[in-house]
Amino acid sequence: MSVLTPSSLPAPFTNLTPASVWTHFATLCRIPRPSKHEGVLRDHLVAWAQARGLATQVDEAGNLIVRKPATPGHEAAPGVVLQAHLDMVTQKNSDSGHDFFHDPITPVARDGWLVAEGTTLGADNGIGVALMLAVLEDPEAVHGPLEALFTVDEEAGMGGAHGLAAGALQGRLMLNLDTEEWGEFYLGCAGGVDVAVSRHAPPVPLEAGHALRDVSLRGLRGGHSGVDIHEERGNAIKLLVRVLHDLGTTLPLQWVSLRGGTARNALPREAFATVALPADRVDALHAGLARWQALLADELQGVEQGLSLTAEPTPAPLPGLVMAPAEQAVWLASLHAAPHGVRRMSRQVPGVVETSNNLGVVSLTPEGGQAHFMVRSLRDSGSLALAEEIASLFQLSGTTVDINGHYPGWTPNPGSPLLALCQRVYADRHGAPAHVQVIHAGLECGILAAKHPGMDIVSFGPTIRGAHAPGERVEVASVGRCHDLLRAILAEAAVRPPKAGAATV
Repeated sequence: MSVLTPSSLPAPFTNLTPASVWTHFATLCRIPRPSKHEGVLRDHLVAWAQARGLATQVDEAGNLIVRKPATPGHEAAPGVVLQAHLDMVTQKNSDSGHDFFHDPITPVARDGWLVAEGTTLGADNGIGVALMLAVLEDPEAVHGPLEALFTVDEEAGMGGAHGLAAGALQGRLMLNLDTEEWGEFYLGCAGGVDVAVSRHAPPVPLEAGHALRDVSLRGLRGGHSGVDIHEERGNAIKLLVRVLHDLGTTLPLQWVSLRGGTARNALPREAFATVALPADRVDALHAGLARWQALLADELQGVEQGLSLTAEPTPAPLPGLVMAPAEQAVWLASLHAAPHGVRRMSRQVPGVVETSNNLGVVSLTPEGGQAHFMVRSLRDSGSLALAEEIASLFQLSGTTVDINGHYPGWTPNPGSPLLALCQRVYADRHGAPAHVQVIHAGLECGILAAKHPGMDIVSFGPTIRGAHAPGERVEVASVGRCHDLLRAILAEAAVRPPKAGAATV
């Protein structure tokens, strides 16, 4: 693969500034990086760093640490860790032929934004990675000792952060570059836990005289299951199950399959069911779907504008098996009753979701299958309580439940000296104070802080919209502002290191 330079940037990156950041992001768009498949990108970054005389280390979990000595004269300044993750969420529309394991991301520039059409963009967290690389190669940047931590597997369970050895980092100040609203500093985040349920049973033969239809619910916005959960966007799985539950009271529907969602941490945009029913009842199915199309469009008015509910003949060859009626009843009732959305708002941090749940993926065949939930909370007790509630619901029917992947939240420290420094730099450059927030999403900060007691952490980033969903976009101007702010914070930390004292929250 040829190496990109600012002078060889392809459209739409041409003329975007700062060129150093966009050059690196253009490279990231060329190298596939699904979770657990970051090796090619990591090898590229190792070679890139070593060619510039920077020390590199790849740990047993697959994380990459790059170290850059302090600017001469600032060797005694406190060490700063820059942190972002290499992997991206791989979501695409059902009509997209994109292969995330082989194809490059091909964004377009539109109205001041860089946008991916039909797929995710990977600005989460590729822009953070690009910002770090730009600082590492900048000969004019002023800073103390730098460590750049590029973690792996963040989007699929934070495996890289969990696998980092305690004490692996030398710096005691950390700037995480994985948040998505310019002008805000983040000081805390939700923890989370995964719940997977599964059951299997022998199928039964499809009786003669039945027709099969592929029922599709499409066109929802999707989005990040933490950041966007409070907007009450539609969940395609929950909505389709609701429709099937109602139609099943008057139509003898038999399930061949049910599937929806592609990632536990993304709001499901699409869901599909193949159902069998007597051939003389097909018209009643279409009438019922039309009624539900109108009802859901009315319910979700102002939230979901593109919802589509359709049924088409199932292409040959026709399957000869369907789910056993008793198994279908268990799945239908359990998924219909399963919680989704905001459970509780925080009383300590007004306007922030405290606890939520996303029914992110379901995959059923005539033999059974599985569903996956992601629970988030600012309180570990909150996420575990909701996870156990979901488990209890499914265990009533003897369904197998696995609660796993728990990661801690990041407890806010309003008196953070690093936050005070960041606020001072931001106000000096922009003439107004930055907002301080807690995010209802999983950042690696809590895990990394637990492995490095006393580490002072602040997170910030550019404005990104639609993370974890096709159409993800990043505001170009905010990337430049982040680059400027990052360099200024590093220089301030080197020249006037942060001191203990309350920040302005």
